[in-house]
Amino acid sequence: MTKELYYDIVIAGCGVAGLYTALSLPRDKKILMLSKEDIASCDSMLAQGGICVLRDDSDFDAYFEDTMRAGHYENRAESVEIMINSSRAVIDHLLALGVRFERNEDGSLAYTREGAHSKPRICFHKDITGEEITTTLLSHVKRMENVTMMEYTTMTDIIEKNDICAGIKAEDQNGETLYIYAPDTVMATGGIGGLYHRSTNFPLLTGDACRIAKEHGVALEHMDYVQIHPTCLYSTKPGRSFLISESARGEGAIILNHKGERFVDELLPRDVVTDAIMKEMEKEGTEYEYISFEKVPERIVKEHFPNIYQHCLEEGYDLLREPVPIVPAQHYFMGGVHVDSDSRTTMAHLYAVGETSCNGVHGKNRLASNSLLESLVFAKRAAAKIADTQV
Repeated sequence: MTKELYYDIVIAGCGVAGLYTALSLPRDKKILMLSKEDIASCDSMLAQGGICVLRDDSDFDAYFEDTMRAGHYENRAESVEIMINSSRAVIDHLLALGVRFERNEDGSLAYTREGAHSKPRICFHKDITGEEITTTLLSHVKRMENVTMMEYTTMTDIIEKNDICAGIKAEDQNGETLYIYAPDTVMATGGIGGLYHRSTNFPLLTGDACRIAKEHGVALEHMDYVQIHPTCLYSTKPGRSFLISESARGEGAIILNHKGERFVDELLPRDVVTDAIMKEMEKEGTEYEYISFEKVPERIVKEHFPNIYQHCLEEGYDLLREPVPIVPAQHYFMGGVHVDSDSRTTMAHLYAVGETSCNGVHGKNRLASNSLLESLVFAKRAAAKIADTQV
């Protein structure tokens, strides 16, 4: 069976990029949002470390250089500049929406540091920052009378007419085919982790938008730029790999081999740390190395990393008493559907935001905690461009 639906904007994906796009669009627009599974099963929920922000104007050059250096200078400089200059407004808006970023005793925002950052500039909520931001955005979007959300509905194709995107073809949980017609379409379907044996992503993330874009001749960019996260909890259990946040290393956690020796600077960029761990594993003939919290105060562990601490306990490791086995796993996709600085693809009226897009911010290797920020900044720009064109 088939059904035809008509909206002003259709958004495939309900992570932070999709949600913030909807939240930033005019309230008189009729919006449909699709979630491939339940809304909670989006990778935005899993982000642990935090979200970057430009602390003040004096930090711009350092933040810009940190991002460019981590990306091996293959970043699109214009996009990096836009992201950094937009960061404070995004953080202020998140605070106004109710996101509970950690604060110092004087009420000011607390900042943590992660690998390849020259100074602390990351806002966070315990070790579940992504969940805090996503659930807050979701609560606001659910109250919007102009937004309809459909779970267990998968985008299978886009509708193309005369080289212009006219909507989305989808399949709902009952196997019914939906033809969703809309003047503007936004793809926010996340990354590609479901294609990997070992990944921190949900299995449902299978690069749907990239496949569909390729089939329609929409430009893709840097499809080989895949980031491996160096510190994921080693487990023989099937399913998603559990990530041990890079901010743990920013707070003093160290990486050890089986002899208890440090063999890498833990605050180097992720690809460098990953490479060092892989080489050490090969050298020792092992399937994992270790991360130790011995230099991290117990108060920091329990206040900043309660979720990580509890999960490790459930796996049989007390990270306050012993090193925890870790192994690299696929984590983030820097490539994707090519977009401009307003998140427009090479097909008219088709936009891409979040991890499924490539606006050049990350270059060849993403700087820690830039992903949530990049998603929000360019989702808002997509919404602004759509609003301008739908007069």
